[in-house]
Amino acid sequence: MSHRSSTQLGNSAREHSRWAGATAPLAASCACRRRRDGRRPKTRAAAAVEAETKKAVVRIGTRGSPLAMAQAYMTRDLLKEAFPELSEENALEIVIIKTTGDKILSQPLADIGGKGLFTKEIDEALLSGRIDIAVHSMKDVPTYLPDGMILPCNLEREDVRDVFISAVAGSLSELPEGAVVGTASLRRQAQILHKYPYLKCENFRGNVQTRLRKLKEGVVDATMLAYAGLKRLDMEQHATAILDFEEMLPAVAQGAIGIACREGDESMGAYLAALNHEPTRVAIVCERAFLAALDGSCRTPIAGHARQADDGSLSFKGNVATPNGKRLLETSRSGAFNEEEAAKIGDDAGQQLKAEGGPDFFNW
Repeated sequence: MSHRSSTQLGNSAREHSRWAGATAPLAASCACRRRRDGRRPKTRAAAAVEAETKKAVVRIGTRGSPLAMAQAYMTRDLLKEAFPELSEENALEIVIIKTTGDKILSQPLADIGGKGLFTKEIDEALLSGRIDIAVHSMKDVPTYLPDGMILPCNLEREDVRDVFISAVAGSLSELPEGAVVGTASLRRQAQILHKYPYLKCENFRGNVQTRLRKLKEGVVDATMLAYAGLKRLDMEQHATAILDFEEMLPAVAQGAIGIACREGDESMGAYLAALNHEPTRVAIVCERAFLAALDGSCRTPIAGHARQADDGSLSFKGNVATPNGKRLLETSRSGAFNEEEAAKIGDDAGQQLKAEGGPDFFNW
């Protein structure tokens, strides 16, 4: 956004003062000069102040991490492309909101509240009217939404796979016994230890740049990140290997951006409807139904991925594991690619694994 400096505003004000100090007849003539609606024409100083204080049409709420900001900028640019009126100066404003998850980096997410740590403060800002829409990484969003808020829009999904990053090995299988993998994800930890029980996993939090720096400093031997995040930051070159689904099934909603607004806000709803990518939204409905059926939280190592197959049908794979990786339950489903069927497939898959695991499976 462009802002006029105080010097510029001061110059405008001085110009107005010189005009006001003109001869009496001239001043009187000007005093009588009014618009047809009876109001005086705006001085240049008043017009400048009005332009400066003009409220944005859409205030976009986001976390302040580089990745979150990249996603907010993406949303802003898509809105500008879709709606010419939003290309005007000051029509869009990005509002940075610090969340609990950003403030506490020394503890695992599961120990400080689990899901919702990266969304709670942003949701509160939305519901209080401080922002008009909220941009979230969908994998951070709990399966329930606060009353008065809806999430009608998913942008087109990025590559959902995980990447392996290391200076000492080309893949997880090449890491020597006792090597340390840094990850804040119990899902990744469980799948790693299930296949490679001789490796160690340590809590490894922070934004992408922080994790890469710690890796370079030798704090851990390897780490894993979402490929989508690296691509959105133009940092794909840091990936040592891209992992297929057999090696590492992704998190529910990984690679997807969700945009929320207040329930009943028709103007924001219309903006978001134009940005929504329906194939992504249907896939996310399936995955989140799976997560909800398993009562998933950051304490539950759950992975799930739904996609539209080549024949147009919905294909789903999911798993749930114990944090130490000793038990891992898997399932798969297919069906019609629509919202109703997607929700049913996800819920059925989750209920199946919940029954297979038994009442003691989730007690850790």
